[in-house]
Amino acid sequence: MPTIIFNKPYGVLSQFTREHGHPSLGDFKLPGGVYPAGRLDHDSEGLLLLTSDGQLQARISDPRHKMPKTYWAQVEKEITPEAAAKLRAGLTLNDGPTLPCGASVLPDPGLPPRDPPIRFRKTVPTSWAEIVLKEGRNRQVRRMLAAVGFPVLRLIRRAIGPLTLEGLEPGQWRELTEKEIRSLKG
Repeated sequence: MPTIIFNKPYGVLSQFTREHGHPSLGDFKLPGGVYPAGRLDHDSEGLLLLTSDGQLQARISDPRHKMPKTYWAQVEKEITPEAAAKLRAGLTLNDGPTLPCGASVLPDPGLPPRDPPIRFRKTVPTSWAEIVLKEGRNRQVRRMLAAVGFPVLRLIRRAIGPLTLEGLEPGQWRELTEKEIRSLKG
């Protein structure tokens, strides 16, 4: 029963069939019989876990288990400590209140540019924030940052629980070790 950690590139769908011209997981020679535990929108990048273990899939993706997911967001303007404090306290979005989360201003992580590049505006600086959620609503990080005045230009899921993207370039994947799988099961 393989469990895969995959660094999903920008523009790739979190499914195995192409749709509307977007590449899919089926383009990356992943082992058969694995399915995404949760999802990332096509315009988000980063860590995606795939498994054939239904219990592990539920543990990772069901908000009742409160598996922390860490995101790095490049936003328009210089994000402020006050905005991070509002995010940490929880916000009310159009679908209800969010849980309090981890939120901090992040120094530029020095990531390689995205392909295609984010939009660049000479008069509007960008900055980075780290958000740690234990829930996962549709486009939640983007909506939360927009609600405090910082639209997201680039969004990367950096970690799920104790697992990070360390050592994986976009489009690369590897099987998890038994120790890593146990760390996800708590």
